[in-house]
Amino acid sequence: MRRKTGVCLRSRTRCNRPLRMVNELRGILKKGAISMIIDTHTHFYDPFRAQGVPWPEKDDEILYRRALPEDYKALAVPEGVTGTVMVECSPWVEDNQWVLDLAAADPFIVGLVGHLEPDDPEFAAHLERFAADPVFVGIRARVDVAESHGLAAAEMLVAHDLELDTGLHEGVPALAARFPELRIVVNHIGGIPIDGGPPDPAQLELMRQAAAHPQVYCKVSGLMDLRSQVKPAPTDVDFYVPVLDALWDMFGEDRLIYGSDWPVSDRSGREYADIQRLVMTYFTARGEEATEKYFWRNAKAAYKWIDRVG
Repeated sequence: MRRKTGVCLRSRTRCNRPLRMVNELRGILKKGAISMIIDTHTHFYDPFRAQGVPWPEKDDEILYRRALPEDYKALAVPEGVTGTVMVECSPWVEDNQWVLDLAAADPFIVGLVGHLEPDDPEFAAHLERFAADPVFVGIRARVDVAESHGLAAAEMLVAHDLELDTGLHEGVPALAARFPELRIVVNHIGGIPIDGGPPDPAQLELMRQAAAHPQVYCKVSGLMDLRSQVKPAPTDVDFYVPVLDALWDMFGEDRLIYGSDWPVSDRSGREYADIQRLVMTYFTARGEEATEKYFWRNAKAAYKWIDRVG
């Protein structure tokens, strides 16, 4: 099937899908025709709990505050979000349990990507413990998981049917080749910078190598707060289209996933609604099926999160 390109968003005079139709599709999403929206990249923490937090730092004027499910839902539910896969931001092992306890009290949390270090001698024991909870869907590894301890961790993830969230490292394509059953989600579009122009082909090459493996997904997250080279981040989708088109060409409609990066997204100077509107505009221009896949179906395939409400 031929992939649709981004020309509709960049050159409306040549577009055979007029802006009116894009707006209609956005209206359909808001009215609930898209069955659900799962945000796969949020962080919850409370710096004022007894033990404090290792992150964010106290001098972080934007992030050093409570960021709890009720705070997130106040922003996300009005935008149609029906659940979230939370990504643990703390290196403290017991903070994985802290989030699982939050999830036990709130079915809006449909999954947890835990923070466990593959080089921790207790990694296997920790993974066994947390994997017993069906909300625990995988881990986020900040090291090059293709190293020896990473390979052992990958074997354990496959054995427990868990996924791996990671940055884009040179070892990712090799890891994907060695473990074809390991679902891998590359966070924050692999760190590709966005400046409004075509991305550097050299910066795309490693992502292209990773995308060649069908079990590798790309999380379209951090666009405004992490990847945009302009601050405050532009809200016009055309600024992001060159990179989004490159990702679409590599991953297609079946392996791109929605994530907001809340509350880190606040560093962009934009609202949650702005962040969602950006990707909504891009994906609704590709039709309802692509939109539904991006906003939840692909996340279901990658994370195997559980529907805790319906």
